[in-house]
Order: sequence, then C-alpha cells, then structure tokens
Amino acid sequence: MADAAAWEPVPRSRTFELVLARIEEQILAGNLRVGDRLPPERELVDLLGVSRAAVREALRVLEAHGVLRARVGTGPSSGSVIAAMPSEGLTQLLRLHMALANFPLDDVVESRATLERASARLAARRATVEHLARMRAELDAMDEPGLSRERFNDHDTAFHVAIAEAGGNRLMTDMTVAVRNAFRHVLLKAFNKIDDWEAVARRLRGEHRAIYDAIAAGDQERAGDLVEAHIRGFHGDIMRGKLDDSDLNGGGSGGTGSGSGTGGVASGSGRR
Repeated sequence: MADAAAWEPVPRSRTFELVLARIEEQILAGNLRVGDRLPPERELVDLLGVSRAAVREALRVLEAHGVLRARVGTGPSSGSVIAAMPSEGLTQLLRLHMALANFPLDDVVESRATLERASARLAARRATVEHLARMRAELDAMDEPGLSRERFNDHDTAFHVAIAEAGGNRLMTDMTVAVRNAFRHVLLKAFNKIDDWEAVARRLRGEHRAIYDAIAAGDQERAGDLVEAHIRGFHGDIMRGKLDDSDLNGGGSGGTGSGSGTGGVASGSGRR
C-alpha cells in the first residue's frame, strides 16, 4: 500500500476530481496494486486535506468504474480494495467515449480495418479447435431462416468478437467489443433501410465464410485482407447510402452513431 508521504493535499477546486487524480497517480506509480487497500476514508480526508464528501464521491466513481471494490466490516480486510478491472469496465468506458466523441465515419472505418485485420492475422496463427467451433456456431446462426435483422447483427458481432478472442490479445478484443457496441443502433438503422435485405445478408454471410476458411487454414495474410475488404466494403457500399445527417450525428437512445465524411459517431452497441 502507498505510504503516507505519497499522499499530498490537493487544491480545493473540483475537489473530488483531484482526489481521483491522486489515487490514479498512486496506481500508475505502482504504489497501489490489485488487492491493496486504500487508506481509510478518515485518513484520506486528513492526508489530502479535503472534505469527507469529496473522498466519498471519488470512491463512488472508482467503484462504479470497477477500479475499487468495497469490503464491508471493521477488521483489517475491510475498506476499499483495488480491484482487477474487468473487461466490461474497459469496454463500457470506451463505448461511452465513442458514443460521445462524434468521430467521422472515415476515422472509424480506418480504425476498425486496422484493428480487425491484425486480429484476423493473429487468429489465423493462434485459433484453437474451440475458437473455430465458436466462429462456426455464429456463422450457422446467421444462416437460420427468418432471422431478424437485429438478430443477424448480434450474431455478426459475435463472429467478429470470436475472431478477436481467437487472436489472444485481450486489449484488442475489448476494443473490438467497445467499437461494435458503440455503433449498434446506427447500424440497425442502416439495416432497416435496406430494401433487398436477403441479398445483403447473403453477401455478408459469404464474406464471413471466406474469412473463417482463411483463419481455419492458417492463412494469415488472406484472413487479414478479407477482413479489411469486408469492413471497407460494408461501410462504403451499404452504410453511406442508407443514412442521412440526422442518423450520422445523433445516434439515439442506447444506440450508436456513425458519421459520414464530416459527420460523427454517436452512441450504442455493436457490429460491423
């Protein structure tokens, strides 16, 4: 645990945010690690020279983000403990940032293509029998007759996440989930404006099968090329023609947004 000398009083403006900054500094410096307890609330008040309300607000924020876990009681094991931040916490923060940042669609496409190309190459090298089975299960689910566009989107997302997981890079997987979750709503808007849905779904299924075959064959270069072409083709051929400025810049409740060349991405939860 960080010693008392490491804690310094903070200025009184925006106090709870500065308390957060002090705790973050201790984590980044390696003075606080997973499993360590923070000093008791009363001690933090004295060490930082702030009000108890500011300390409590900072601790609430850290608990909500999954950084702290409260242990109830009065013994040595009670208090606020540094927790291993779950993947859900990271993806939630990334998703909210993506939803509010109003990124141009071109930026999103470029980022997705780069990220998922790398994941596909890693998957072609590292995928196990279990990873391949999960990918096949999502492909088979997309073949079900009468599948709604929303359910198709969900299985599409799960297929791409399965590729990232097969690559074995947790950060890349979390980023893939976050980006997809940030765009679910706007993608469904685009899907719902497609007249010949069966033709589009057939195209997407075929592209997914080709990606799977390359990964299963261990062909890293082809897997990466196919994923990148899939992402760029989807956005270029389908997304741009189906969304207007209000779709691209607003998102919607619980949704996702995605900008055109000048528009941005706003809000949601995942896919293509």
